[in-house]
Amino acid sequence: MKTSKPVLVAVGVIALGLVGFALFLQHVEGQMPCPLCVIQRYLFVLLALVCFIVAALPRGATKAGALLGALTAVGGAGVAGWHVWVKAHPTISCGIDPLETALNRYPTAELLPFLFKADGLCSAEYPPVLGLSNPQWSLIWFSAFALVLVWAALRRSR
Repeated sequence: MKTSKPVLVAVGVIALGLVGFALFLQHVEGQMPCPLCVIQRYLFVLLALVCFIVAALPRGATKAGALLGALTAVGGAGVAGWHVWVKAHPTISCGIDPLETALNRYPTAELLPFLFKADGLCSAEYPPVLGLSNPQWSLIWFSAFALVLVWAALRRSR
């Protein structure tokens, strides 16, 4: 592999696949997204866009773009980590708060409410997926993406 472009494309495809799985959980399984879930969706979509755009750029931009993607993934890991903490402390919920109101007023939430509208509570308990909650899976994926993208940015081209 001469460049990191296949890695960037793979991260983008997987990130969009995770958003697709979130839509399945929402519309088929009835798991309503909370404000923190919606922020994580935004960050998965942003990560995919960054990866796809950088993969289309000339070779010199790939390393800087991979670091930008890693920074996006670290932000996503931070939000997912906060969400895990909120679920571990159910007395503290983001509930219906200014964050939900602000998120639901974004143009993307109005144009694509099936994807970006926050209707749930952050402390709501849903059945685990393979033993882990949705925010735990998001934390794992964002962390893995950050590590892979840092590796892609720092590795030497052959």
